Amino acid sequence: MAANDTISDMLTRIRNACMVKHPTTQVPATNMTRSIAQVLASEGFIDGYEESGEGIKKYLVITLKYKGKNRQPIINTLKRVSKPGLRVYSRQKDLPRVLGGIGIAIISTSHGVMTDREARRQGIGGEILCYVW
Repeated sequence: MAANDTISDMLTRIRNACMVKHPTTQVPATNMTRSIAQVLASEGFIDGYEESGEGIKKYLVITLKYKGKNRQPIINTLKRVSKPGLRVYSRQKDLPRVLGGIGIAIISTSHGVMTDREARRQGIGGEILCYVW
């Protein structure tokens, strides 16, 4: 496990929990994981999240979302784009469309973490953190 890449760690934990249909998963709470959880919740990929724990041992408990009676995970794919070793930035006009707009790209901008749609609307680019669909 990469101790310094909290985003990859978070995405992997969510991916693994979805595969085995866990109702919730825990990720270490950082400003970045909080922001990403916020975007995932507002876009309807997860049911929500709450913080638990004390001081340095704070966790986000993410409630996962499933559909249908066989409980298919809402999140099919979480793909890390910009890694610590290779950052990926994009100008507003070059922002990617994920699956023709079905999926979202989560982007870290100077105005906070948001979806590609929101960044396009505000006319700003930034670092492409991950794709979700």
